[in-house]
Amino acid sequence: MALALPAADMKVSHGRPAFFTQKVFAYYGASVKDTGSAQERSGSTAAGDAYVQHPQAVVIRPEEADVSFLEQDPRAFRPAYLGPAGWFGIDLDGLDPAQDEGWDEIAEWLETSYRLTAAVKLVRELPRRD
Repeated sequence: MALALPAADMKVSHGRPAFFTQKVFAYYGASVKDTGSAQERSGSTAAGDAYVQHPQAVVIRPEEADVSFLEQDPRAFRPAYLGPAGWFGIDLDGLDPAQDEGWDEIAEWLETSYRLTAAVKLVRELPRRD
């Protein structure tokens, strides 16, 4: 889906697929710092913090108006490193690759993230939204 967007390409960044034009607009896979880890419960701040992996997730940058919606979505999470900059991850675990249900929404999130990061010239190539 990401590569179907105008001039989109893929590279591996920090061990994960990253989709970009001039700037990254999506990642596949993410992690979240495990705030319930034994280290944190014991007060330890030693190196080796635990992270919860979300290997089957798409990470996108939403419009500000969609943040409150994503904060309520049980599939959505703030990924490590990118979350503070406004990015969200959306777990894909519940989506069946053989079914269309849910994938249209993922395509919309990818397009929104693309629109926020791609050059105006490339965004003009997208179909108009109604």
